[in-house]
Amino acid sequence: MTPDPYRTLGVAKSATPEQIKVAYRRLAREHHPDTQNGDKAAESRFKDISNAYGLLSDPAKRRRFDAGEIDAGGNPRPGSQAGGYGTYKRNTSSGGFGFGFGAGKASDAKPGAKPGAEPGAKPEEDKKSRFNAFFRDKPSIKAKGADVSYTLKVSILDAAMGAEKTVRMTTGKTLKVTIPPGTENGQVLRLKDQGMKGLGGGKSGDALVEILIEAGGAFTADGLDIHSEEPVTLPEAVLGARIEVQTIHGPVLVTVPEGSNSGTKLRLKGKGSQRTGSDVRGDHYVTLKVVLPKDEDGAFKAFVKKWAAKNPYRVRPNSKKDETLKRTAAE
Repeated sequence: MTPDPYRTLGVAKSATPEQIKVAYRRLAREHHPDTQNGDKAAESRFKDISNAYGLLSDPAKRRRFDAGEIDAGGNPRPGSQAGGYGTYKRNTSSGGFGFGFGAGKASDAKPGAKPGAEPGAKPEEDKKSRFNAFFRDKPSIKAKGADVSYTLKVSILDAAMGAEKTVRMTTGKTLKVTIPPGTENGQVLRLKDQGMKGLGGGKSGDALVEILIEAGGAFTADGLDIHSEEPVTLPEAVLGARIEVQTIHGPVLVTVPEGSNSGTKLRLKGKGSQRTGSDVRGDHYVTLKVVLPKDEDGAFKAFVKKWAAKNPYRVRPNSKKDETLKRTAAE
């Protein structure tokens, strides 16, 4: 006996088509035979889930089921005239049961003819005809397979420039994924027909692969923009210089302005990622980091002391604490 479709999907009779679809996809992922290593109980459960969805996802079938015209398997209920399936009733003249099909009443039949029999049919042909007529319109279940979701971690360079990667499915099968250039963090790639298999000839679901860009390395990504940090010497920061900076497109010569500080940010226009099929391109931002020289003999420290005594300057606003420290130093 086919179980009640509403109970099978765990939804109320007032459930919307979208709620029914969501419930089906969740259950199909959990109980699909491909993920259950040949578990017969899971296979039976999956068939019940697919049957329930096949009935409730069809507005006409769902209406007829709610009206009591068909059962949970989609078969006409005995005694129901709806839908053109006919009736199943006692044949008092022969002491048995017969199938009556068509819209006509019992009085329309020719005298001596069995209900449902074709004119001139032999008894064996009559029986076969009635049997085929009963099952001819039996609805078949055809349902699209469930979508499956995966996550794939890639480097910034792979996301920016494009790459081919593989993901391992729950079935153990590997799936090749082509990452288009300019892929952004969190972007979902849809691989059609690579999800769960459909039922009754239904289409397979899709594989949804979410791309996660790994942190770390020389670059960080912000959408299509790329960021990096570049160390510079004290003379380069004070006097300015031309230095080589690595980008995702290769090395580029960059001008460090005179008097640059740590944290100075230089913009390299159009040196970020480019979205596939679009002229939109991000920029590359280089943040300078001033690195002091090693002062093993103390010469640099002596020079700074001498210079600072003649060229005092402030980089923070005045405060009472600064004044206290200044008086303490003088004493």
